[in-house]
Parts: sequence; C-alpha cells; structure tokens
Amino acid sequence: MRSVRARAAIGATLVVAVALVAAGLAVLSVLRTNLIDQADLQAEVAAREVAGQLALDTAYAGLDLDDEEDHPVQVTDEEGRVVFVSKGLRAISGTASTAVSPVPSASAGATPSPGDDDDDGDDDDGGDSARPARGEVSSDDPDFSDGTATVDGKQADYRFAAVEATTPAGLTLTVHAGAPLAAEQEAVNTVRGAMLTGLPLLLAVVAGVTWLVTRRALRPVEGIRREMAAITASEDLARRVPEPDSRDEIAALARTTNETLTVLEASVERQRRFVADASHELRSPIASLRTQLEVAEAHPELLDLPGAVADTVRLQVLAADLLLLARLDAGEKPGAARLEVGVLVREEVSQRTGDRVPVTVEVAEDAAYEVSGSRGQLVRVIGNLLDNAQRHAANRITVQAAADGSGVRVEVRDDGAGVPEDERERIFERFVRLDDARSRDDGGAGLGLAIARDVATRHGGTLTVHRAPEGGAAFRLWLPYAAAA
Repeated sequence: MRSVRARAAIGATLVVAVALVAAGLAVLSVLRTNLIDQADLQAEVAAREVAGQLALDTAYAGLDLDDEEDHPVQVTDEEGRVVFVSKGLRAISGTASTAVSPVPSASAGATPSPGDDDDDGDDDDGGDSARPARGEVSSDDPDFSDGTATVDGKQADYRFAAVEATTPAGLTLTVHAGAPLAAEQEAVNTVRGAMLTGLPLLLAVVAGVTWLVTRRALRPVEGIRREMAAITASEDLARRVPEPDSRDEIAALARTTNETLTVLEASVERQRRFVADASHELRSPIASLRTQLEVAEAHPELLDLPGAVADTVRLQVLAADLLLLARLDAGEKPGAARLEVGVLVREEVSQRTGDRVPVTVEVAEDAAYEVSGSRGQLVRVIGNLLDNAQRHAANRITVQAAADGSGVRVEVRDDGAGVPEDERERIFERFVRLDDARSRDDGGAGLGLAIARDVATRHGGTLTVHRAPEGGAAFRLWLPYAAAA
C-alpha cells in the first residue's frame, strides 16, 4: 500500500467492483421485472379465457383448457369454495384456497342458474324468472400473487392471476390461472452465474491494466527521483533531471524541477561569488590597516593616522553593506511605516555637508508622496544614489520627486559621462564597477547600486538607469503609494 501503483490499482478495482455490482443488481432487477410481467400477462390471458367461457354458461366439464400443465386453473365461488380445478392439479398455494377438490354440488354439471335455488321455480311475483342470455367478465385489473402448484406430481413456482366472472345465472366466480416462473428463474440464474463468473476476471483485468498504466506513467517520476538523488549526492547543481516528451503533469514537473535547479544553481553561484568578492574586498582594507599599525608599532613617527582612519571607515561601511545584503538575502521584509518621500529626500540632502558637487532638490513643498516601508532602507537607497552621482558628476546633481501613476518617482541626475547602454543592467550586480571606477578609493566596493535595487524590489518598486538631459546618468526609483488606511 506504500506504492502509488498499488494504491491506484486497488482504488480503481474497488471503484469498478462497486460500479459493476450496482449495475449487475440493476440488470437482474430489470430482467426479473420484465420476466414477471410476461408471466403476469400469460396468467391473465389464461384466466380471462376461462372466465369468458364461464360467462357463456359453459359447464365445468366442458371448459376448454389449453396447456393445463403450464397453466393450472382453480375456480372458486363467492364463498371461497373450490368449484373447479384443472386436470392433474394435486396441490396449490398462493390463491384464495389451497383446496384442489371441487365441492360435489358444484362439480356435477353446468353452472346453476338463480332459479335452481327456488323450491317452486317461481320468482317473488309468481312468474318465471328471466335468465340473462350471458354473463360478463370483470374488466378490472386482475390480482396477481406468487405461489406453487403440483401438476402431475411436479411442483413448481407459478405466478397466479385472479379474474372475476359472472355467470348468466348471476353467480360470481373467481378464476385463478397460473403461469410458470421456471423460465424467469432460469434466466435470472443464468445471468447471475455469468456475472459472478465474469466479475472476478474483469476485476483482475482492471487491476492489471491499472497497475501497468500507472507503472508506465510513473516511470519518468522514478527517473526524476534517481537524478535528484544523484544531484544531492554529488552536489553538482549543473545536472538536470530528464524531461519526458509527453505534455502531461509529469513533464511539467520535470520542467519546473529543472527551472528550480537553474535558479538554485544561479543562487549558489551568486553566493559563491559574493563570498569570494567579499573576502577580497575585506582583505584589502584589513591588510592595509594591519600594515599601518605594524609600521606605527615599529616606527611611531611614521604613523599614517588619516590613512588608518580612512581604512577603518571603509571597512565599517563595507561590513554594514555586507550585513544588509545578508539580511535582504535571508528574506527580511521591510517595515510598514508610512513615510513621506519628499521629507526623506530633503533630510538626506541637508545632511550631506561635505559633498564635492552641490545637490539641487526639486520637490514641491505641498506635495504628499506617502509610501510604506523601512525608513532606514529607503534613506540608504537615496544615499547610495547620491554617492554614485558624486563619484561621476562634473558640476551638477539634481534630485527630483514627482508623482508617477500609482506611485512616486525619485530621480537622481548628474552631468557626468553616463552609463553605456549595454552596461545599464550589469551595474546593479554585486561588486561590479565600471572601468572608470575601479579604484577602491574612489569607486567603492560596487555594492551601493546592488543594495539600492534589492531594497526597491522588496518595497514593491523598481530602480532603473537612463540617460539624463544633462548628458549623464539618471537613476529612477519608483515606489508605490502606501495603501489607504
């Protein structure tokens, strides 16, 4: 039961078994009903034929009975006494009476007339009673019943129909005629036997076919499992699971698995590069600082205190950037504080007193650009964009905040050399610095723009670079408005 194939085969077999049993019972019920209806019709025809003869004042001895062995007949009067039985009938059940011997007075001759019961043969008025020309047969639906009859020493099941007939003498008789149920029972038994024989074979076929089809369908899954186990054992994320040629769910699973492996491989590779670049970037200021301290220890008069402070500050900034990237990679979610973008821009620019190039702020005083997020991270984005502009601007830097659709756009422009079009996506990668900014003293570690884009993305926004009207680079930060309270 731990196998999917076994569970599928057992489940399909159970479902088919229930369906076949229900269908078989329905077929047997319909078959039995139809055969009983035919027996009812035969019994009714036989009973009405005898009743018609009695209505014509035919004597009991003169009744013309066809197939007495197949259609036994019993006639009873109004008091339930048996007045006639068919030839060879020795026992009966399921009718108005179980007697099979007619009463002597009724079996001697023809049906008595109403006048035979009078002592003087006159009616109440003193005249002769008028005998009707013929009797009648009841037109009501006959009563049907199940019973048995023994004819010529053979007992069998019958379906009896009871039809009333009135003789010309006014005597009401009930004719019970039977139709055998042997054919019905034989047909039902034959169908039941065929079903009981075929059902296990059919269920075995269903189970086998389901097992084989499921096994064939799950064969690619086993291939995927083996390959994933091999990838786990080898730690080689460059490998991919086999993709079947079919267009079913398993093929979609294989494609999704390979896409996941591709993303995972890229993530691991990016992490490796990150660790390697971080180690390289950290090694330089630490080595420089250690050298300066060792020289100062041996020759105090040669201590380069400003250089040591600069290396320490650079090391502190780099460590802060690395920690922020680690938190972002770990899935840290931004805060939900409501912030005014114009206020953030003006505050950040006002605190930058030692910038090489003055910064012009273009934000309307009465504008309200509220966004939701982390104040520290958004301030870090604006600061990184301004630091980048300071390294490349010639004489002018402009910061503009304006409404843009369903959010606010913050644009930082400079009049520097700009960013080549084929490098506009690459500069947002970690530890990437263009050729004119490779100097670690002037170009930084290459993390500022990567951090800015990651923060913008996690706040539901975007960060792109374009060509500024001044000729330099224009970095556009777009953030969605804060949801209404």
